[in-house]
Amino acid sequence: QVQLVESGGGLVQPGGSLRLSCVASGSTLDSYVIGWFRQAPGKGREGVSYINRGRSTKYADSVKGRFTISRDNAKNTVYLQMNSLKLEDTAVYYCAAEFGDYDPPLVADFFGSWGQGTQVTVSA
Repeated sequence: QVQLVESGGGLVQPGGSLRLSCVASGSTLDSYVIGWFRQAPGKGREGVSYINRGRSTKYADSVKGRFTISRDNAKNTVYLQMNSLKLEDTAVYYCAAEFGDYDPPLVADFFGSWGQGTQVTVSA
C-alpha cells in the first residue's frame, strides 16, 4: 500500500502561485494514477487533476490553464503547480493514488490511497 504525504500549502494573495508536492513511500509512484482533489469548508471533495502512468493529464474546468500537474518518478513525487490563484481555490488539497494505468473519472471514489492534505488559503 502506497503512503502519500502532501506539502507546499500556505497563504497566498489572489494572483499568486504555489506548488504542491505529493511524495510517495511504500511503493513506486510510477505504477499509479495520481490525482489531486480539494475540499473547501462545507463542500464535498472536488477533483482537480490527475496524471496517469503515461503522463496523460486531466483538469477540472475551474483550473484549466492555471494549474499544471507533473510527475518525477525518480523522486517518487507528483507536483501541482498552481498559478493565478483565486479566492475560490481556498481548500484543503489532497493527493490520491490508484494502482494501474487508466484514464479515470476525476472522482474521489476511484482512488484508494489518500494523503492527509495540505491547506491552501488564498486571501487578500
